[in-house]
Amino acid sequence: MDTLKHTSKRPNLRFNENEIKLALAMLEKLEDTLEILYYLMEKENENSFVMIMFSAENIDMFQLLKEEKRETDLLYDIDGSKYILICQETKVDGAYRFAQRLMQKLFSNEAKNILCVELEIRSRKYKAREVIFKLMEMYALAQKDGTTDEIHFRSLN
Repeated sequence: MDTLKHTSKRPNLRFNENEIKLALAMLEKLEDTLEILYYLMEKENENSFVMIMFSAENIDMFQLLKEEKRETDLLYDIDGSKYILICQETKVDGAYRFAQRLMQKLFSNEAKNILCVELEIRSRKYKAREVIFKLMEMYALAQKDGTTDEIHFRSLN
């Protein structure tokens, strides 16, 4: 008897309970901020911005990000172990260089299990909720793949 197999180029994405709770916390803390940034993009001709999600063990990640961020960057503690930095007027290459610099500091401070995902938002094409879900999806996939100590990035046009 033939077995039914589903093949696809994309990995099957399922959020577990903790990931869904994380996505809900992200929505609660970030949705209004993204709406403000979208407003600025429309009214003030603001350029793209980048959302960077970090987690690491054996280090005070919040304090490190607080010290390294610019005045215009917005820092959010999502659940005490995962942090999001929103970099206004930033393109993915600038955010990537920032993340590289930060990774070096993390390595030199012997941080473990570093996860870093970056999402550049170039337009208002996606709803704020969709942007949050895209960032969560990137983070969950990086975590499931076990690809720590790397910078994962993507752009939304």
